[in-house]
Amino acid sequence: MAEPRQLIGMTVAAQQFGVRIEAVRDILGPQQLAKVPLAPPEIAGVLNLRGRVVTAIDLARRLGIDRDDKRPADQAMNIVVEDRGELYSLLVDRVGVVLTLGAERFEADGSSLPQHWRPLAHGLFRLDDALLVELDIERVLALQPVG
Repeated sequence: MAEPRQLIGMTVAAQQFGVRIEAVRDILGPQQLAKVPLAPPEIAGVLNLRGRVVTAIDLARRLGIDRDDKRPADQAMNIVVEDRGELYSLLVDRVGVVLTLGAERFEADGSSLPQHWRPLAHGLFRLDDALLVELDIERVLALQPVG
């Protein structure tokens, strides 16, 4: 990684994550979701975004984060990302700012990450006060079991 990377920061259950800004198409407040029968547990439902059906993924469930608060999915913030021409919404607790992070803060070796996060992350950035996990959107959206 030679060039600084721009990421949208987000928080899920007090952990900071980031996705590359070029994957982000929209940031939305809480949305009404329609349930999808027989969907995997990480699929919170679908939402309508300007006439397009968008699959909403509960990022906490996808990452195996056990939450104390069982916040309804329709109260989460939505980060809409695109992968292979399809739109998906990542449900998160809070959306942060755009971060420009240099190579000196990046660690590709994910050995300090929980085992089940490693296949879903490019690596992590050491911030002044926290660690930020850079998610690999393609792998997160593949919905293959982790762990």
